[in-house]
Amino acid sequence: MKTFIRNLRAVKILIILGFAVIFTAGIVCAGQHKEITKREVLEAQKAWADALVNIGKKYMDRQDYKQAAKDAVDELYTYQTGQVLFKPTKASDDKFRTTREGAISYFIGHNKSFPEDKRFALEPWTNVRFKNAGLYINSNVAVVMGKYFLHPRREMS
Repeated sequence: MKTFIRNLRAVKILIILGFAVIFTAGIVCAGQHKEITKREVLEAQKAWADALVNIGKKYMDRQDYKQAAKDAVDELYTYQTGQVLFKPTKASDDKFRTTREGAISYFIGHNKSFPEDKRFALEPWTNVRFKNAGLYINSNVAVVMGKYFLHPRREMS
């Protein structure tokens, strides 16, 4: 994520519908009235995919996956700057996560306030691929919608 650090200061990712089973929707906003680019949107998607894979890898390697999840939520969602509307893919009882705690719980579980969470990021996933159906950019706001494909780790026989 080091290559994305410049963009993290200028670009904020707000998930408006979250990542549904097949469809994704998100908004990327650039700070200081800077025109956002298609490249920045694709970099934001890659950063999210890399973070998801990293959390699962840390879990499998018995490293601090909880901190990796906290870092990912802090870097990729904007709970620290305002309201986030996040609809987790597999959530059915508590369908929306408007708090940082709720987002972290969705990714790694272990939270009594969100008992349905099955540790989505700890699958683990080896790759995440996006197939965008459309991308709309209007100055410093971008909206993208499409599908994503999660590739689980295959067990060695």
